Amino acid sequence: MASNIDLISYIRVASACPAIKVADINYNINEIISTIDRAAEVGTEIIVFPELSITGYTCGDLFRQRILINTVNTAIDKICEYSAKNKAKNMLIVVGAPIEVNATLYNCGVAIVNGKVVCIVPKLYLPNYNEFYERRWFAPAMGIKNQTIRFNGEDVRFGTDIIISHNGALISIELCEDLWTAIPPSCHSALAGAEIICNLSATDEVYGKHRGLVKMIEQQSSRCKAAYIYSSAGYGESTSDMVHSGNAIIVENGTTLAKSPRFTADELFEMADIDLDIIRGERMLTSSWADCASDHRKDFEVVTTNSNPTEKMELMRKIDAHPFVPADKQERDHCCDEVLQIQTLGLMRRLQITRSSTLVVGISGGLDSTLALLVAVRVFDRLGLDRKGIIGITMPGFGTSVRTRSNAHIIMEQLGITTLEIHIGKAVEQHFNDIDHPADRHDITYENSQARERTQILMDYANKVNGLVLGTGDLSELALGWCTYNGDHMSMYAINAGVPKTLVKALVAYEAQHTDDATLSASLMDIVDTPISPELVPSQSDQRLDQVTEDIVGPYELHDFFIYNTLRYAFRPAKVYALAQIAFEGSYDSETIKRWLKIFYRRFFTQQFKRSCMPDGPKVVPVSLSPRADWRMPSDASAKLWLDECETL
Repeated sequence: MASNIDLISYIRVASACPAIKVADINYNINEIISTIDRAAEVGTEIIVFPELSITGYTCGDLFRQRILINTVNTAIDKICEYSAKNKAKNMLIVVGAPIEVNATLYNCGVAIVNGKVVCIVPKLYLPNYNEFYERRWFAPAMGIKNQTIRFNGEDVRFGTDIIISHNGALISIELCEDLWTAIPPSCHSALAGAEIICNLSATDEVYGKHRGLVKMIEQQSSRCKAAYIYSSAGYGESTSDMVHSGNAIIVENGTTLAKSPRFTADELFEMADIDLDIIRGERMLTSSWADCASDHRKDFEVVTTNSNPTEKMELMRKIDAHPFVPADKQERDHCCDEVLQIQTLGLMRRLQITRSSTLVVGISGGLDSTLALLVAVRVFDRLGLDRKGIIGITMPGFGTSVRTRSNAHIIMEQLGITTLEIHIGKAVEQHFNDIDHPADRHDITYENSQARERTQILMDYANKVNGLVLGTGDLSELALGWCTYNGDHMSMYAINAGVPKTLVKALVAYEAQHTDDATLSASLMDIVDTPISPELVPSQSDQRLDQVTEDIVGPYELHDFFIYNTLRYAFRPAKVYALAQIAFEGSYDSETIKRWLKIFYRRFFTQQFKRSCMPDGPKVVPVSLSPRADWRMPSDASAKLWLDECETL
């Protein structure tokens, strides 16, 4: 398990929708306090309840009754009293209540921490159409800013221009209809710095509405580059004219982390650990975010709570060991189809702009060249070109295995392309003689000479047939520099340059599962199951590979995890290490993860010179290493900061 300091950027939040009784404030408060107690047991730092949760949303004209309003104030005192207790004193509690200010009633979110009401935020936009008629009882909060009111004997900040600083996070509040407007208040609070938006709601159920609601929450979270905690009124509300089934939804930067079941009479309670590093990183990365904030920023007051971060427990968040490959089969199939479409369209355009109808591909019988060939076939079919214009060249060398050579021929034959086999042995031996290198010294020169000979054959053959050399190397190899400079590193279009190795494997498996050719499918699946190897060193046995890539540079599933979290979110080594321990628990021990993490950073920095001059190739996942797209880095940058931190792990 990762240490607390490694997980300091996480804040535990909850959305709760307890079953209530309309206008029975004492009952509702007991349910709310019981839920707070439940949340406190697991270290929750922010909990959000529905709109008007203390009274119930559907009180109607009872909102005008003095006994109801006075009892609300007493009830809030009870929550404050409970929140001062040890278990809950560091928790931000946001409840919905009708609050009277200067003989005017407002629909409010009340924020409570450690025995005190820290602020009250009134609802800006009141729905007064169809089944809603809130203006009958409440006043809109237009223009209510920078105010202090006297509430339950204390001075409390009151207004729509408040951000709460709590346990290292900046939080704002909006209520229900505020989200449904053209410019929700959370847009302004996010631009002013709010990282977590709390929405207290009372959305009723109408056919088709829920789907749009979830999309709206996800879009607002993504647009604001913020976390969004949504809690809406549930079971117990009056069913005279509407049904409220409750929604407890937690979204982070557009991704739903938790969502409650629907149509249940039970209390709804969902929790998640929000990663503030992701939110802050996205805002820093996106230059238009700062521009928009500069153009539209409004003044907000920051109210700081008297609290301390809760001691971290086990992370309540799924850490995906394979972030480039969805675990769900349906989503994985969708991902694979989309990636293949992107690759196909990219290569189609390259062929059309170069007026070429011939592709030359080096086919090794391994994953990468297989994927490149499959994309090439898709392209030729889409363009109505004869597949014979794809020239697959297999080039056996000193370490080529029977298995990969056989698979190379099978897939080329089954796909109906032009097949060539050119042995490189004699040419490489001549080269060894030319440079005075012993043929029995199996060093880097021995290996790279073969890789460059293969590239020379591909390039020269492409010249001969007026075609393009299609590159096969993938994103993971580029990150590690696991390619020969001016060898397999070079091509005329690097179709796989944006595809990490774990996704390459998934794509080949996807194609195997979606072909009607049983022979091709079997060969593709055998390629998926074959250990990854450059096959540049002679093997001692036809049945066993002596040169397995992952034994040398490390498991690709680990490296792809490192790549994603280092490039996508810019996490520091300590955090990448901590998350990897969680994601790969039971697969790799801590020392193994640390060993390959150090190798990742060392290789990533020292091999930048290869990426600085890599060929064109399409981006297909959220990260890219192209010097013309995502990644610009000097080739002589120092890895010391990263490696020094690795040594402390």
